[in-house]
Amino acid sequence: MPASVSEELADLARLAREGGLDLSSISLRVKADLLLSTPQPSPGDLAAFGEMAEALLPGIDEATALILARKLAGWPHTPGPVMAGLAAKGGAVLAELLRHGMPVQEAELEGLVESGDEAMRAAIAVRSDLNAQAVIMLVAAGNRELDLALIANHSAPMPRAAVDSLITRARIEPAYRPGLLARPDLSNIELAPLFLHAGAERRLAIIESLMAREALHPSERRPALSGPVFADWLDLAAEDRDAAFSAIAEHLGGGAPLAGAMAADASRDLAALALTASGTTVEEATRFLIRLGDDAAHSVERIFALVALMRSVKPAIAFRLAMHIAGTTAAAPHRRGQHQPAMDPSGTPARAGHARPEAQPAMSEVLGKIGAKRERG
Repeated sequence: MPASVSEELADLARLAREGGLDLSSISLRVKADLLLSTPQPSPGDLAAFGEMAEALLPGIDEATALILARKLAGWPHTPGPVMAGLAAKGGAVLAELLRHGMPVQEAELEGLVESGDEAMRAAIAVRSDLNAQAVIMLVAAGNRELDLALIANHSAPMPRAAVDSLITRARIEPAYRPGLLARPDLSNIELAPLFLHAGAERRLAIIESLMAREALHPSERRPALSGPVFADWLDLAAEDRDAAFSAIAEHLGGGAPLAGAMAADASRDLAALALTASGTTVEEATRFLIRLGDDAAHSVERIFALVALMRSVKPAIAFRLAMHIAGTTAAAPHRRGQHQPAMDPSGTPARAGHARPEAQPAMSEVLGKIGAKRERG
């Protein structure tokens, strides 16, 4: 007999001698512990235990019922009458049975999710045999504790509807983010909205996944950013950050969600991505970010990190990433139906370039240029 069982039996015997326990409760717990310590209990012993439980379970206290529920719920040899007798007590005892693996049919489990109280749903959320419909129903409850339990339950499937809801909540609830990023069953595309909160390895994986998506489904070419428009953004950066973010978001088609997300992101990673998506060069974007005059602008380490981020993504990828983070979908830019042949019969015409080459200045040069003569702020 295992030492833990021996110790528990000794404690029960002491309490029984002192008159601290009902003997029916002691008998059930002792018999249960003896059976649990047996690798392969005999059918006769199991049948005797079932008959004993049928007779005694209705009269035992809730504390004892909870102990038995925890021990017997997931035990494959638990006699049917024992499980049924414990389940009949309902409330906390039934929740404990569900939490610890009591066998339940899918339809019955979904019914319990629909009709059960918060304790019942919390017990169901940690089960390893949840189906997609049960997960969707639990997420639909909009309960933070249920959500966190489901996120931590890696055995639970994560259908797209549930992922979308949890990702949306993760934008405003920091506690959701580490668990979602740690789930091995979520794709990098699904986790792209949490890019700002991901580690370096996950960020790289998200970028690579977006690059693969871009290769399969290329984005429409976005309108070039004009010099006067960028000059206006620079002026706004020093005078009114929110207005500057709104102008960039309007240019990209991200609207208020993108502007609000940029304003809320103190790291300025999202602003850097949005600037890259708009077609600015790294040098231009760095000027804008320093002009903001916030904590990120005054940190050389942060500026270097922002430059590294901007150099790691192409505008199309930065655009996709910014939209994922903001949780919005921008309309595709209007394409002009004008055919430009590569060559015509008379020769090779001079062709104007569609985009400016991206400058790649050394960081010391960028900081030197900007630090020497910051126009405002």
